[in-house]
Amino acid sequence: MIVEQMYTNCLAEAAYYIESNGEVAIVDPLRDPEPYIEKANEKGAKIKYILETHFHADFVSGHLDLAKLTGATIVYGPSAKPSFDAYIAKDDEILELGNVKIKVLHTPGHTLESSTFLLIDENGKENSIFSGDTLFIGDVGRPDLAVKSDLSQEDLAGLLYDSLKNKILPLSDDIIVYPGHGAGSACGKNMSEETQDTLGHQKKVNYALDERLSKDDFIKELTEGILPPPQYFLKNAVLNKSGYEDYSQVMKHSFRALGIEDFKKEKEAGALILDTRIEDEFRHEHIPGSISIPLDGMFAVWVGTLIPDLNQKLLLITDSDREEETIMRLARVGYDHALGFLEGGIESWIIDGNPVENIPTINPSELKERFEGNKNAEILDVRKPGEYEAEHLKDARNFPLDFINEYMKDLDKEKTYFLHCKSGYRSMITQSILRKNGFKNLVDIRGGFEEIKNSSLPVTEFVCQSKTKESV
Repeated sequence: MIVEQMYTNCLAEAAYYIESNGEVAIVDPLRDPEPYIEKANEKGAKIKYILETHFHADFVSGHLDLAKLTGATIVYGPSAKPSFDAYIAKDDEILELGNVKIKVLHTPGHTLESSTFLLIDENGKENSIFSGDTLFIGDVGRPDLAVKSDLSQEDLAGLLYDSLKNKILPLSDDIIVYPGHGAGSACGKNMSEETQDTLGHQKKVNYALDERLSKDDFIKELTEGILPPPQYFLKNAVLNKSGYEDYSQVMKHSFRALGIEDFKKEKEAGALILDTRIEDEFRHEHIPGSISIPLDGMFAVWVGTLIPDLNQKLLLITDSDREEETIMRLARVGYDHALGFLEGGIESWIIDGNPVENIPTINPSELKERFEGNKNAEILDVRKPGEYEAEHLKDARNFPLDFINEYMKDLDKEKTYFLHCKSGYRSMITQSILRKNGFKNLVDIRGGFEEIKNSSLPVTEFVCQSKTKESV
């Protein structure tokens, strides 16, 4: 028996490869099917099942493409009603895989169809659970992401309490927990950096598995302080339930090198320029009106959070040889309408004599002189609310990048804004979006809050945020 976690850091997502006697089950695959097929082929094995723990909200799963290419059966737990062919297993049903068995445990709460897969080894011993978003390391899934449910988040939290109490807690302490996500995912509040653990240890340290916690207290704990989900979550969940375009077709129509004239023509027709280079390169020179979301970070998550329309046509500025990676990572969150990438990158744009812009930047040591006495200036801290509450520059106002599309109306285009995040990634994204929307008096604070803390600028006293896990 082989169990391998296939973890994708930029989405904080875990898929799993389970193999026994030449047969394979893939749990919660990402959109691009090749890694799973290649792994099975390397081992001379055949993919038999694609096990979906639920209709995912934070990424487009690869179940349809993988099933089409391998002939594998897509499996959901009870109550799932997909718009495509799939096997809907019964609660406690056993699936045979080589010499092992997989038991389907219906664990509703995160969503109504959420299920946990219990792996039973060749000797009949319960070995591990693949818990999806039912149980994380250090947390459980949020109860507000069910597709078209009439139940409130309190109702779903109550269902999750029952699922944990009746299905998970009775299992043996030595069972390994393989969750669907780790720290950085917006699917929970307090996920650990660890991506697996024993159930026994989780019973000791995970608040959600504390048997002293009443159902009412569990519901209160789970529903308090939940930030609104990124706007793309429910859209992705609908795609996972109803279906989507073949990944190969997305790659075919998006992997196109565009010359300057074609690029300009699409730009004038309303396509959005998405620049995926690192923030310092964008800072130095970029095409006016382009949006910066660097590929070296939680790229797909920020695209999904900040670009409201999944059907938005995109023009890509990428580093050489990263065009395919960019399109793949867009497709993982349902952005299938990239028109192509600028051939030769930003250099070809400049050589052709086209205009570029840069971002004014200062060091923290320069901020005091530029800001003090300037009544028409403000400092914007674009980190998440929990990060700001824990510690911030005393004169700064919290303006979370996550909600920029909702909060932008509260800013004044005549004011000067000094922006920072933790290290520079998010503030550059914020700069680009504000500039595209007509804000010109913007200055970036180099190095972000990490450098601010090393300066003489006054910051608030650090407050530990024990129940909120913030992303970098």
